Amino acid sequence: MRLKRELWIVLAILSAGNRSDAQATDPGRLTLQRIFASRDFFGQRFGPARWLESGDAYTTLELAVGGGTDIVRYDAATGARAVIVPAARLTPTGASDPLDIEDYAWSPDGKKLLLFTNSQRVWRENTRGDFWVLDLGTWRLRKLGGEAKPSTLMFAKFSPDGGRVAYVREHDLYVERLDATTPTITRLTRDGSPTRINGTFDWVYEEEFSLRDGFRWSPDGTRIAYWQLDVDGVKDFLLIDDTDSLYSFPVPVQYPKAGTTNSAARVAVVSAAGGPPRWIMIPGDPRNSYIARMDWAATSNEIILQHLNRLQNTLTLYLADVRTGTAKPVLVDRDSAWVDVVNDLRWLDKGRSFTWVSERSGWRHLYVVSRDGATSRDVTPGALDIVNPGYLFGEPFVLGTDDGTVYFTASPDNPTQLYLYRARLDGRDAPARVTPPSQPGTHAYDIAPSGRFAIHTWSSFGTPPVTDLVRLPSHEVVRTLVDNAEQRARVAAITHGPMEFFRVRGADGYDLDGWMIKPPGFDSTKKYPVLFNVYGEPAGQTVQDAWGGPQFLWHLLLSQEGYIVASVDNRGTPPPRGRAWRKSVYRKIGVLATADQTAAARALARRSYIDPARIGVWGWSGGGSMTLNLLFRSPDVYRMGMSVAPVTDLRYYDTIYTERYMGLPQQNAEDYRQASPVTFVNGLRGDLLLVHGSGDDNVHYQNSETLVNALVSANKPFQLMVYPNRSHCICEQRGTSMHLYSLLTKYLEEHLPR
Repeated sequence: MRLKRELWIVLAILSAGNRSDAQATDPGRLTLQRIFASRDFFGQRFGPARWLESGDAYTTLELAVGGGTDIVRYDAATGARAVIVPAARLTPTGASDPLDIEDYAWSPDGKKLLLFTNSQRVWRENTRGDFWVLDLGTWRLRKLGGEAKPSTLMFAKFSPDGGRVAYVREHDLYVERLDATTPTITRLTRDGSPTRINGTFDWVYEEEFSLRDGFRWSPDGTRIAYWQLDVDGVKDFLLIDDTDSLYSFPVPVQYPKAGTTNSAARVAVVSAAGGPPRWIMIPGDPRNSYIARMDWAATSNEIILQHLNRLQNTLTLYLADVRTGTAKPVLVDRDSAWVDVVNDLRWLDKGRSFTWVSERSGWRHLYVVSRDGATSRDVTPGALDIVNPGYLFGEPFVLGTDDGTVYFTASPDNPTQLYLYRARLDGRDAPARVTPPSQPGTHAYDIAPSGRFAIHTWSSFGTPPVTDLVRLPSHEVVRTLVDNAEQRARVAAITHGPMEFFRVRGADGYDLDGWMIKPPGFDSTKKYPVLFNVYGEPAGQTVQDAWGGPQFLWHLLLSQEGYIVASVDNRGTPPPRGRAWRKSVYRKIGVLATADQTAAARALARRSYIDPARIGVWGWSGGGSMTLNLLFRSPDVYRMGMSVAPVTDLRYYDTIYTERYMGLPQQNAEDYRQASPVTFVNGLRGDLLLVHGSGDDNVHYQNSETLVNALVSANKPFQLMVYPNRSHCICEQRGTSMHLYSLLTKYLEEHLPR
């Protein structure tokens, strides 16, 4: 139900047109062509950058003069640049062109480089491809996998000594030695289909737990711990491909829907030299629980595991002895709603304590916990949430530690913004803001292992990002890495009206944050139509003081056409407003949000310049569901809506996401019914455009087909647009984004007249 952030990157990779066409237009006037079919607003990108272990330098990829990609080292303090791997060194024997590098990683000693090429998408963000190792001492370039078929390797990782690489191939785990002239490959597991080595091809673990690299080297390199998933009993959902051959054919997606059978997970440890696995003994039914995180516990004899019950309201942290397979609980977190997985377990004081994140105080705080779980201390006390917008995608809240301090992002005074904070790990002082007060907006940091430097990216609403290198903790700018000057100048030249953030009263007396873009030449004595952009679920926040990319530009275009465009975050969304705010939505997905959004729309409609008879709404994914709920349940408020890729019946979405917020449908059938837009189609009185990709492997097209049947049965008119074989982003194939937003724009103009 989450619309991936990568969608906005895809929208920026434009499919037609050219810059000269864009420059011929009025620089103050936006067009769909400029936004979606030219490079007019194409921004610079930095990276991917990799900090070196010293923390005093980083590497990045840069286009080489003669073609290919150089790997370049920069000294953090001085900016001194050195090409350490020229593109010419990346040309395999017998080839004429260097490798097209998609990702790379350094060995721990910095003497070898692991390169990823020729990726093939096999699951959402899960890819397989070819891995190569470059030895910087001999310049030997070697493809891993021996006689393996092309593009069949996944998740390759160096051993701690850099002399071996482990990887997954066709559901099994292998180790390959790098010091032999010919490949020396050891197969560590035996695929007993439907048993699989790790998170590969398992929807709920890969999508909802962000488990895309299902094994871990021990610190001494002698063992590897891995997940094994038994997917027997997990049903396939069949996507139908009607366009890629003369006859249609099914594309099976193993996908457990809410309340159905899950895969069973367990963890084993095996010698890196081969041999029988040692299974870790965790109590409970593995099909009705999850092992959401696993790693080595600062030694090579113990691993640490995060175990969740099926309802995800109890998280138990186990410490397991890999020599015996026994595990003991050291910490338990419980919540009457749900408990989030912790991405921030960092070992401190030579393994005697670790960091932990919990909402037990009513706020999301960072704790330091003793190894046995007996003692803990809150190092971020007060009415403050630590924040990371990507935590549901596996990103941590803790950004770095340095000399007894910890860095994290938060915004206790304005939930639409985000700043860097620093706190003492001993908890003696209150957290202190590091980001200067002169830079309002949203800030992201990639902190060096030393804690002395950070790559800092800043943007604000309507202002494209700038990336610079800063020194910590002073936040002194060492130099600018990407200024995006051309993009910023083009955006600054756009004619626009007032843009503002506001608070409005929602249901039950809560104040909700929102933003509003008014038309150029705004006249408060006139009446304007309003289009609301909604999301409304726990996985996303729409009201952020941050650059919004192509979607922001489209909203700006609509304002130039005479529309007010607005967005409001209801309760249950992830802004840093405390546990009660976020978890009030438990078992009320769609219900509480509808009440808040409707109350906000009614309150804004009382403003003299808003026409209460011309209010529309649009959204994507969870926002598509929200659009339907508002049209069906508040038909007196919303005249029209455009719903893209919606979940229409919550039983159709996956186990982890849906059950986390709604419980089990077998136990809460009425809650599921009340949360599903399809239940309320009889309420539709306005105009509806429904859009879906038939190849959506996340929110299946089944959702829209089910809604179509209900609308037909209720004799409700609507319009439907299906994009064949497009996934959840509806971004594949030339011209798709241009066509989609042209469709939305035309429908808006026809059904919500200016």
